[in-house]
Amino acid sequence: MKKRLGLIGACAVGMVLGALSQEYPPSFQASFVPEGAMYPREQRIEGMTLSIWGENPQSAFALGFVNGSTGQSSGLSLGLLNYAESYTGIHWAFANLTEKDFSGWQGGPALGFVGSAVNYVGGEMQGFQSGVVNLAGRLGGVQFGLVNYTQYADRSLQIGLINVIAQNGYWFENWPDEVAPGMILVNWRY
Repeated sequence: MKKRLGLIGACAVGMVLGALSQEYPPSFQASFVPEGAMYPREQRIEGMTLSIWGENPQSAFALGFVNGSTGQSSGLSLGLLNYAESYTGIHWAFANLTEKDFSGWQGGPALGFVGSAVNYVGGEMQGFQSGVVNLAGRLGGVQFGLVNYTQYADRSLQIGLINVIAQNGYWFENWPDEVAPGMILVNWRY
């Protein structure tokens, strides 16, 4: 009986050690700078990151002064500056910058305004941007701010002091599907 219990115990220990040795993405990252972090910047993080300045591909809650996300990342990033290659989720900071595509909400607490100082998406923005200045390569959603700009738009609405959809035709040329290339207070393209 003792031999069987010993064999079962050894198998259980072997199974636990085998499971722990599997390469799963870490669930926690802490960093002062990308080179001074628990894991290298190429390591995907799936869980939480705490950073002065962090930069990893991630599916995580990121809290830091500067939150960088490489590759296709997702989650909730809270900080002073958020930047990403492509991101899905919420960027909440004074400045949010995405090189390629973003899906979700870019906003933050800027100047007593429920929005960032600057939101920028170089590629396609799907969702909501709230900021003093909102910029997108292609917009599919809503921009709410003082200055809103997009080169191209698909089913989009801009609300603000200055609203530019460069793709729109002349003033009221395609009414009611679009208003104008530039408009005060409101502009759209459907």
